[in-house]
Amino acid sequence: MTFRTPALIATTAAALLATATLTGCTTASSAGSDDAGTTVTIGTLRAQPHLFSPFFYEEFAPEGIDFEIVLFDTSSDIKNAIVSGSVDFGVTGAASVIAGVAEKQDVRIVAAAADGGTRIVATEDITSPEDLVGTSIGFPMGATQEILLKRTLESQGIDPASDVELVNLPFADLAGAFSSGQIDAFISAEVGPSIAIEGGGHELMSAYDTSIGRTNIVLATSNSMIADDPELVQEVVDTHIAAVDHMAADTDAWAEGLVDEFALDPDVTATAIENIWPTWDLTDDYLSTLQAMGDEMLEFDQVSSAVDAELLTDGSFVASARD
Repeated sequence: MTFRTPALIATTAAALLATATLTGCTTASSAGSDDAGTTVTIGTLRAQPHLFSPFFYEEFAPEGIDFEIVLFDTSSDIKNAIVSGSVDFGVTGAASVIAGVAEKQDVRIVAAAADGGTRIVATEDITSPEDLVGTSIGFPMGATQEILLKRTLESQGIDPASDVELVNLPFADLAGAFSSGQIDAFISAEVGPSIAIEGGGHELMSAYDTSIGRTNIVLATSNSMIADDPELVQEVVDTHIAAVDHMAADTDAWAEGLVDEFALDPDVTATAIENIWPTWDLTDDYLSTLQAMGDEMLEFDQVSSAVDAELLTDGSFVASARD
């Protein structure tokens, strides 16, 4: 397995385009074939336990297919790389794909990847939701976690606009702001919450008791890829399913991979994994949570138009794998 950083994508994509032109072929993606087989590029986030499945793809890849992992800093970056054709597939946040489809971009969900990965963490002296009144709570504005936090507060009878002070911070800054006492509680994606828990904080209440549930991470590709090479998409989805099932069955291998690859703290990693559920199927219940996420994103002005559910997912590949 090989790795690339986003800085190398443009150069590689240009080289692939030049090769296609010289050979008289056309391509809608960066997947390339040579005497050794086919190389598939897949984007994912660095040091994120719930987006780690691509690191197991090589163990389950069919003969003739190699995977090249490209690491990004945000799910939006992964989605944009899929749309531009800089990567073939991406393990990314469902919300980023919803935003892309709302903007009529060339991107589609072909499988789930992981549920969970979010926590609401508070200081030890905050022991109940009622104790949050009058406190400061960190959150990442414009992310799914903003929706989860505000809906969860509302369900507890707490007005997010008046009963608490909401502090908008980037994901990377939330755990640090919490540990330094700048905020009393926060909601974030892993591994920030687990860092805070290992440092003395605790999970105050579930972030999953909304219409969105635990839905979070998906496998996405472009409609162009689906149209041009459905057999390759099926092979990648089959590989993804095997990798996701492996993560669910062998959490030790999952944890060890994260520690080895990204030098994460083993205790933090173990705590984070307890809050993540690898999954791949696009069941009716799962699709309803995607629809709920899209509806909430529209309500929160995170997208400008409603998303056509039929354009958001293609469940044929997981259906074939299921059969």
